[in-house]
Amino acid sequence: MAKVTGRSAAASNDAAPADEESRATRFMRSALAILGETGRADFTVLEVVERSKTSLRSFYQHFASKDELLLALIEKIMAESTLRWRAETAGLGPAEALRVLIERVAAPASSTTQDSINRGLTFYNDHLADTVPAEYARVLSPVKVLITDIIMAGIDDGTFDPGIDVDPTATLIMQSAMGAMRLRVLGAELNGAPLEGRHIYDFCLRALSR
Repeated sequence: MAKVTGRSAAASNDAAPADEESRATRFMRSALAILGETGRADFTVLEVVERSKTSLRSFYQHFASKDELLLALIEKIMAESTLRWRAETAGLGPAEALRVLIERVAAPASSTTQDSINRGLTFYNDHLADTVPAEYARVLSPVKVLITDIIMAGIDDGTFDPGIDVDPTATLIMQSAMGAMRLRVLGAELNGAPLEGRHIYDFCLRALSR
């Protein structure tokens, strides 16, 4: 799953001086801290404001709603994560790049705080996809672009089937990888063992192979 890095990872520490970050960033940090503590996204705007030590007026100067706040937070996380994944897959062969990417996306949480964040955002993703589908798709587009680039590289060097319909295939791979947390739980129930990144990779690679 995408992880928060850099300034985002400091969300549980609200001690940063106000002049070191924008208020919009403070609101995102506070929302992330609440998610990390509770694993739930049903907090209120007022809770975010109180955690940020700001005002409702200031919040609504930056975000129209909690949905807009969490969409901005997910966009930041996905943008940072995709940059890191692109760097990690640069220079690898297409099949290996796809394996690394899927394993990074599908990786289990490395801490209880990250697990809580993942759980809270995963459940809220469904709400965003239902209420603001165009905006949510835009937030996920960097991951799809990276997968598309890997598929195109594989077609160019003969690794992948040149007859692949690239756009829908990239979307399906992205959705499979990003649904890994739910697939992992479902796999444990159906198969007696959790699904892992390698299972998703093997499935996707068969769809891409010549």
